[in-house]
Amino acid sequence: MASIDPARRAAAALLSGVLQERLTLAEQAGELAALAPPERARAQRLALATLRNLSRADAMLKPHLRKAPPPDLHVLLRLGTVEICALQEAPHGVTDALVTLARSGGQKTEGFAGLINAVLRKIAADSERWARLDAPALPGWLRGRLMSAYGKVAVMRMEAAHLAGARTDLSVKADPETWAENLGAELLPTGSLRLAQTGQITELPGYETGDWWVQDAAAALPAKVLNAKPGERVLDLCAAPGGKTLQLLTAGATVTALDISAPRLDRLEENLTRCGMRAETVAADALDWTPEAPFDAILLDAPCSATGTIRRHPDLPFVKDASGIKELVALQAALLDRALGWLNPGGRLVYATCSLLPEEGEAQITAALARHPGLTITPISAPGLEPGWLTETGCLRLSPDLWPERGGLDGFFVAVLQQGH
Repeated sequence: MASIDPARRAAAALLSGVLQERLTLAEQAGELAALAPPERARAQRLALATLRNLSRADAMLKPHLRKAPPPDLHVLLRLGTVEICALQEAPHGVTDALVTLARSGGQKTEGFAGLINAVLRKIAADSERWARLDAPALPGWLRGRLMSAYGKVAVMRMEAAHLAGARTDLSVKADPETWAENLGAELLPTGSLRLAQTGQITELPGYETGDWWVQDAAAALPAKVLNAKPGERVLDLCAAPGGKTLQLLTAGATVTALDISAPRLDRLEENLTRCGMRAETVAADALDWTPEAPFDAILLDAPCSATGTIRRHPDLPFVKDASGIKELVALQAALLDRALGWLNPGGRLVYATCSLLPEEGEAQITAALARHPGLTITPISAPGLEPGWLTETGCLRLSPDLWPERGGLDGFFVAVLQQGH
C-alpha cells in the first residue's frame, strides 16, 4: 500500500477540528508538533486553502453526491477538491493520496476509498467550472451586521479579499528601504514590508539578528499613531505576542507589557530576546492589576471578535458566532475605563480592535466619551494613511477590501483619546 502523506493527514485532522469540534487552528497546534517544518507549513497551507474555499468545494461536489457524506469523508472530498481546483495540483496524485488516507482512516472512511476515487476524477474533469464560482459568503450572523454597517457591495468586496488570503508583513527596527531590497519585499506607504512570497520565516536574512518581526501592516498602525517619544512611560495593554511592544521600544519609550496569558507573554519575551530589547513584562488581569505610577501613554489593543482578520484566519467564521459579542463589548468598555485612570494628566490612550463590527469600534468610543467628561478624540495622523480610511470624528477604520492591488489589509478600528489636563 502507498505510504500516507503526513501533511495531508494533518490537514484533514485540522479541518475536522474546525468543522466538527469548532476548534480554531491555533487551538490545534499540537496536531502539527510532530511534523518537520516543511510538512507543517504544507499542512497549514492545505487547511487554510480548504477553509477559504469551502463553499466553492461544496458547490463542485454537490452534483456528484446523492446525499451528504459522513463528516470525515466530507473533509477528504473537500480537501481533494481544493487541491485539484484551487491549488491546481495533479489530480491523479491528489486522488491516489486521499484514497490511501481514506483506507488508513478506520471504519469512518476505509469503506469509501472507491467513492473518493470516482468523485475526485469527476471533479478533475469538471474543474473549469471552478473559476465561475462566487467567493464564499460570510456566515449570516456576521454578514447581516456588516451589510448594515457598510452596504452589500463593500461586504462582497470583503468576501473577495477573504478568499484572496493574506501575504506576510514585517515591521523593521530601522532602514526599511534596505530591508525591502534584501528581502525582495514591497515597502508599503505605512512603513511595513510586504513579502512577495512566504517561505520559512526563520530562514530569512535578519530573523536571527532580530532586525524585524512579523506583524500585519494594519496591526502595526496603532503603535505608529500612538507616536511614543523617547523616555515616555508607555503601557502596552493586552501586549502579546509583542509586535506593538517592539515598536514602542524602537521609538525609545520605556515600556510595560501586560497580558493576562503567561504562555503568550513567554512568546513576547522570546521576541524581545531575539530583537535585543528589554521591557517590563507583567502577567495579570488588567481588571485586577494596578500600576505603581501613571503612564504618559497607553496602547489598548482590546480583546475582540477578530472579524477583521478572517483573510488571515479563515477558520474563524466556522468556530465563532454572535453569542460572545455582548460580553466582549462589556470587557472592552471595562478595560477602557480602567486604563484611562492610569494616565498622567494630558496623557493619551490609543484604543484598537481588529474587528469590523461598529459596536467594538465607533460605538465603543462614543460611549466612552459620554462616560468621561473631558475626554476628547485626537484626529489620527501617520505616514501612508489615506483620507478615506478616517471617520468623520478622526478615527481610523480599515477593512479587508482596502489596497486590493497591494494584497489587502486586516480590518481594524483605531482611536486616539486624550485626557483633559
